[in-house]
Amino acid sequence: MSRIAKKPVPIPKGVSVELKENLVKAKGAKGEGLQVIHPFVTVRLDNDSLVFEQTPGAGGNLAMVGTMRALTQNMIHGVHAGYEKKLELVGVGYRAQAQGKELNLSLGYSHPIKYPVPEGISIETPSQTEVVVKGIDNQKVGQVAAEIRAFRPPEPYKGKGVKYANERIIRKEAKKK
Repeated sequence: MSRIAKKPVPIPKGVSVELKENLVKAKGAKGEGLQVIHPFVTVRLDNDSLVFEQTPGAGGNLAMVGTMRALTQNMIHGVHAGYEKKLELVGVGYRAQAQGKELNLSLGYSHPIKYPVPEGISIETPSQTEVVVKGIDNQKVGQVAAEIRAFRPPEPYKGKGVKYANERIIRKEAKKK
């Protein structure tokens, strides 16, 4: 069995987990999540932790046990603490402003970009050059941050564009005469 699948998922204080046939429901301070479990995987509650095992007779699908465990752990962490990604806008005149359910971006194009914020995600702009994407679903937070970054990815010569806060841009040397 994979190493990840062997570890139980601890349930933090303040999070309630409910098990049904092939569903794991978690409620926490940030919200609630639902994870559908593959039929080849069984889940049981054991001393404030979830234990994942392969269903007897479902041979050859050990990888699915680790996958379901990781997805469930991400869901439990999301409803307890949430996820966030920080983006920085680097460039003269590059600005961001959150207005209700829409993010307005000015990224050097001839037109402003209006990005509709998906359900379950909140976007904040602490300053004009910072965007913070928050939510309880790790995959959705990462996808929204990637879509915002894709409007103007950082270029390698001056480093202008939308980048993650911890991203390091490898610079290229300019062409010499």
